[in-house]
Amino acid sequence: MKKNGEYVVYRKDVCKIVERKEKYANGKDYYRLIPIDDDTLHVDIPIEENTYLRELISKEEVEKIIKEIPKIEVISCDDKQLENEYKTLLNSNDLKDYVRIIKTAYLRNKEREKNKKKQSDKDRYYFELAEKYLYNEFSIVLNKTYEETKEYVINEVEALLK
Repeated sequence: MKKNGEYVVYRKDVCKIVERKEKYANGKDYYRLIPIDDDTLHVDIPIEENTYLRELISKEEVEKIIKEIPKIEVISCDDKQLENEYKTLLNSNDLKDYVRIIKTAYLRNKEREKNKKKQSDKDRYYFELAEKYLYNEFSIVLNKTYEETKEYVINEVEALLK
């Protein structure tokens, strides 16, 4: 049983549990959640058998993922299939898949810049979404702001690559 003030991941968004409502709808108990990046939104979800709700990963798991980032492969498919692959990976709810999207989109846009081409809107969109989901969870676990978390991860990965 989760408590008020705890953080959880609902679907892909990190949320704070702000209330437990007993026998709220159809005699079932519900949690009221507020996403950490939109405090105007309230989500009421049933407590029992909720497959979209999971606990945050541990600090050890965050550190393990960061150490694995240099080894995580980029997506290898043609441009026509890339968006479908991005969508599939986003829906997996696997943080390493978010890293794959970030790495792929980042490298693709770097290559485009090198060739004096405009960044791809598709790559930028999925890059930003994957970053949001990854760094929101990491930031709560590491007790850092979003920007501090992003900087921390970049610095740790750069140190691993030296």
